[in-house]
Amino acid sequence: MPSVQPAAVSPLILEWQEHDQPCRALWRDQHGTPPLRLQAADDTLSADAAYRLISQGTALVWRGDYHNARQLLKALASRVDRRQQQPRRNDAAPQTPQSQFHQHRLRQSQRAQILNRLLIPVEADGTIALRRAPDLGEACRAALGPAGQPELIPLRALQGYVGAWEWQKKGIEIAGLPARIHVPHGVYSPIRGEYLPLLANAPLPPGARSAFDIGTGSGVLSALLLQRGLERVVGTDLNPRALACARDNLARMGHADTFQAVACDLFPPGRADLIVCNPPWLPAKPTSQIEQAVYDPGHRMLLGFLQGVPHHLEDGGQAWLILSDLAEHLGLRTPQMLPEAFAQAGLRVIGRSDTRPVHPKALDRNDPLYEARSQETTTLWRLAIA
Repeated sequence: MPSVQPAAVSPLILEWQEHDQPCRALWRDQHGTPPLRLQAADDTLSADAAYRLISQGTALVWRGDYHNARQLLKALASRVDRRQQQPRRNDAAPQTPQSQFHQHRLRQSQRAQILNRLLIPVEADGTIALRRAPDLGEACRAALGPAGQPELIPLRALQGYVGAWEWQKKGIEIAGLPARIHVPHGVYSPIRGEYLPLLANAPLPPGARSAFDIGTGSGVLSALLLQRGLERVVGTDLNPRALACARDNLARMGHADTFQAVACDLFPPGRADLIVCNPPWLPAKPTSQIEQAVYDPGHRMLLGFLQGVPHHLEDGGQAWLILSDLAEHLGLRTPQMLPEAFAQAGLRVIGRSDTRPVHPKALDRNDPLYEARSQETTTLWRLAIA
């Protein structure tokens, strides 16, 4: 299991009153907006009353039973979902896939904003002084690092930290790799990995010895390339946690001397026989660090990768782009955009391989984006200099 230092989070001190006494705690949540009003709450507060307070912008500092807080969070989520499912006056207007996508993201943001207002007090030593509270100190430290003072953490975020910590300890088994991939909180996990066999089976450029992995993340693509016999891979990323994660994963597989993790935007210095990139698939604004692996405003990374390939590819080399066409089915990218981007970068397609998604959302007819997801195809484009 890797040891990865948490990303730095700017501290913020929250202040409020309980029983006419001043209280202070640290706020380090990486996703939610710091609350402006706080109020202590316990098991005597009904779910309806809690929902009214939270909807009006008041965050609740929970002082009751921990398991009751979990039940309250479920009750709040149920109320939010029912309210969001109520028809609105403009719902009768024809909707495009693009408008459905933006409405879906807006509703997700609003839902998270409300549910993140149920706060759990965590002591300076990482313990939770609530009845029936589990020991979550390891999960919190893995996600945020040691606090050293009392802090408030949204219960919803706390549950996410616990889930990430369990996955980090367990790791993800990837076909063709000698060890599991361990991914900490804040690094995109290859749980949805239907695209990995595309890279594992694509024919390597003749005589290829070196590769660049642009946006390496967990290092899974680099690991697969090294297992296929490449002699050296350089992975790049701007996320310090991703770089540390990739180094650790590759070292445990015996590639400490053949893999280098470099902190840079897109390309490292030099050239390589093969350049691979699995950029974010959707051109939208990320709202957290982890979403940067999913959303790429204006296709900045995609276009930057394509434009930079000719300046970093060895003669006779290839560039492999792994990209879903979900953006096209959502109306966020035209079908002509990608071929035009290839041509503008001076690249030509020499081969492609496709796969269909197997994750549950692609099969869920109740998912708001089901129509687009059900048509999605992920492609590995093999490109060469035109």
